[in-house]
Amino acid sequence: MDMTTSLKSLLLAIQQYRDGRTVQHAAQLQKQLEEVSGLKCDQLLSSGHVLPSECVGGLVELSGNPNTSPALTSSIISLLSQLACDDHSREILHSNYNLTGTLAAVVHRHSNTPGEPLVLQCLQVLQKLTYNARIFQSTNNINELIAFLMINIQSHSDDVIVPCLGLMANLCRDNHFVQMHIKSLDNMKPFYRSLINFLAHNSLTVVVFTLSILASLTMNEKVGEKFFDAKNIHQTFQLVFNIIVNGDGTLTKKYSVDLLVDLLKNPKIADYLTRYPHFSACVSQVLGLLQSKDPDSAAKVLELLLAMCGVWGLRSQLCEVVFKPAGPKLRAAGRRQAAGLEGGRKAECGLALVQWLSSPVEDAESCLLQILQLLKELLEEALGADSVPDSTLSFVEMLVPVLLGLLKGPDPTQGDALLRTRCHRVTHVSSLLLILCAQDSTRPLVSCQVSAQLCLSQVESLLSCCHGSTPFACLPSCSENDLSQVCAAALLKTLELMSRLRQQVKDMETSFYRMLQDQRIAMPLSLALTSHRRDQVQSGLALLFEATPLPDFPSLVLGESIAANNAYRQREAELSVKRVAVQEVLSTGGVLDSSVSRRSVYSLVEKIQTSLELKDQVKDSHVSDIIDVYEQKLAAFASKESRLQDLLEAKALALSQADRLIAQYRLQRAQAEAEARKLGCLLKDAERRREELRSEVNGQALEMERSKADMEELLQHNSRLQKDSEEHQALKGAYNALLNRFNETERLLKELQTAHIALTKQNDALRRSHEALQQQQDKMASVLEEREEEIRSLNSDIQKKNSDITGLQAELRTEEKKLKQKEQERRDLEETMDVLRKELNKTEQARKDASIKASSLELQKSQLEAKLKQKEEELSKHSAMIAMIHSLSSGKMKSDVNLSL
Repeated sequence: MDMTTSLKSLLLAIQQYRDGRTVQHAAQLQKQLEEVSGLKCDQLLSSGHVLPSECVGGLVELSGNPNTSPALTSSIISLLSQLACDDHSREILHSNYNLTGTLAAVVHRHSNTPGEPLVLQCLQVLQKLTYNARIFQSTNNINELIAFLMINIQSHSDDVIVPCLGLMANLCRDNHFVQMHIKSLDNMKPFYRSLINFLAHNSLTVVVFTLSILASLTMNEKVGEKFFDAKNIHQTFQLVFNIIVNGDGTLTKKYSVDLLVDLLKNPKIADYLTRYPHFSACVSQVLGLLQSKDPDSAAKVLELLLAMCGVWGLRSQLCEVVFKPAGPKLRAAGRRQAAGLEGGRKAECGLALVQWLSSPVEDAESCLLQILQLLKELLEEALGADSVPDSTLSFVEMLVPVLLGLLKGPDPTQGDALLRTRCHRVTHVSSLLLILCAQDSTRPLVSCQVSAQLCLSQVESLLSCCHGSTPFACLPSCSENDLSQVCAAALLKTLELMSRLRQQVKDMETSFYRMLQDQRIAMPLSLALTSHRRDQVQSGLALLFEATPLPDFPSLVLGESIAANNAYRQREAELSVKRVAVQEVLSTGGVLDSSVSRRSVYSLVEKIQTSLELKDQVKDSHVSDIIDVYEQKLAAFASKESRLQDLLEAKALALSQADRLIAQYRLQRAQAEAEARKLGCLLKDAERRREELRSEVNGQALEMERSKADMEELLQHNSRLQKDSEEHQALKGAYNALLNRFNETERLLKELQTAHIALTKQNDALRRSHEALQQQQDKMASVLEEREEEIRSLNSDIQKKNSDITGLQAELRTEEKKLKQKEQERRDLEETMDVLRKELNKTEQARKDASIKASSLELQKSQLEAKLKQKEEELSKHSAMIAMIHSLSSGKMKSDVNLSL
């Protein structure tokens, strides 16, 4: 059965069950729910068809109805959870169908039994719906849901605590209303105390949820400043990074990334992270997660890296991690693109990013765009420095071929979704190449691999997409994700790249100017000039400045296209203002639209005829330009008519949904009145019961007096029983002693039996092993005999080798003896030289002593000579005296005196 037939059957079953809630209708609806659940429901809500919308609206209404059975409600919620398979579907269920308020009402009705499977299922679906969703104050039962979560978070059941913490984290994140509502409650201190206790929980998921709630509620308060101060923040960073890298599930990693992104929004905590000593190592491990090729995990990792790029102090550190030097094998792998990327997986963190670009995973286009945006941010930082490292240039050299491989022109025959995806990819790749072309050091790396033919084919493909076979593809739109806007942005980026490389690439300048003179360039250029984005306007003005001097530039067509865009935007603004009178438009809209369009067509035909009558005064090219402008105007008017028709259909659908909501409100009001009447009856019953209880109290007083007398008798009986109890205790002690001995003996017997069984098994195993070893021994004996034969042959060879070795050893000994003699002679000469040195030292010392003695003797000599002169003078005096005596004495005395002298 196809999807359309199943949905029609489901819608019929919903209507039948709504009209009559019988068991047969409930069984039929249950059967249809199971059939639809078994089909592939991807992109069912995103299709925009009326049939799925009616079915989902009816299911939401039934799930919110308290008269629906819990089993059927559970099946409906299961199907709705299956439909919420992507972000767009979750947004539709949350915004258009108010599924969040409906599930909150279901939880509120069953708040007394939080462990019920239906409540747990609602909490899980609510956690899925509210993730990254905006919760408004007007949402039904939101206050009751918050009160339920706060009560059950402080409970002791992990099955309820985990989904409650996850849902509370979603509600508190970036939601000022929920935060203020929670802070205004009275029981905040016990709530904070429970959250702080959860930080020591053994589940990482609970810890992450708790940290996220605390960060949302206390970030800009004194409690948050104490909790996330300089002493604790490094431990928090380490915990979050460990969970991201080694977490026990995608859900835990996703919330860990969200927590770190929220913490980075605080300037003080972002500054702490810039000074975190293990930041580079943690980022390297986080980048390693990209090797798993998991789109969900990769998307959150890239979201975290992009958030870090928004912090000024972290961009340079990220560049160091991503662009760290690679080996020669890695560079060769980059030149071979995807063929060699697996060889150096662990050599460079940035290689994981290039691997995603070279071999993108299916259904992971958002990850690819995030990687391109991340590389753009990092390369802007790295190339903006005073000197570009060689490692960055090597990375760029590896990256450029991969980027060029992504520049595959979109095919106009493909669907709008795939076409939009291709155009987004071309825009991001061209933006990244423009960053590389802005620097002199990296521009040659791009220009040597980009060809004019590649850019030309790219522009042709984009122009074909802008002017495809669909007449509404080229119309302006206020939406930034409209196909015309996306194609125009990709085209402008490609032309800007051609303009940047026109001097470096052969034939690029000719191709660039030829494209600027193409008549089809007017529409995307007009969209850029009338865009609300500053970068597109600047790109459009730059291209307009280049194209204005060209002779065949379609300036007239460009002017008309700009005027048509402005008129369309003005008309869109007027329609947005006049949406109050939708009911009047519903009654007369079709006739008015057709008459207005008919008059517009007639006026355009008259203008064309007048322009053709004046064709002799205008150039033929200008006439074709005017015709193109009028064709665009015709297409614009047709688009206006279709858009108004879509608007009327949407309003009619909104009115039908409003009718359903009114009916639901009336039903709820009737239920409230019934509950009020029921409470009145209960109050009367309570009053009657109070009177009955008063009479019962009087009777109880009389019975109490009687019971006092009975109590005295019971006390006496109790004393007798006390004596019996003491005897019983003594007997019980003896019995317990015997019972312990018996148990001990039985335990020993069991142990001995167990040991006997174990020894028996061990004996059998040893016997089997002995037999196996005996067989192995026999085999080894035969092998040993063979080995002995080989050993004998080897011994004979060894003896021959030994004889040769002995001869060589004899020669070696003779040489060693000669060497020893030479060594002995050398040692003798050294000893002789040492002796001579010693004698020389002694001789030198003796010479010094002799010179000292000679100087002393010279001094003595001079002293003796002086004394000798004195003596000679004395002697001459004595001689004179002797001569005088001699002259007076005889000659004999003279001779005796001479002898004595």
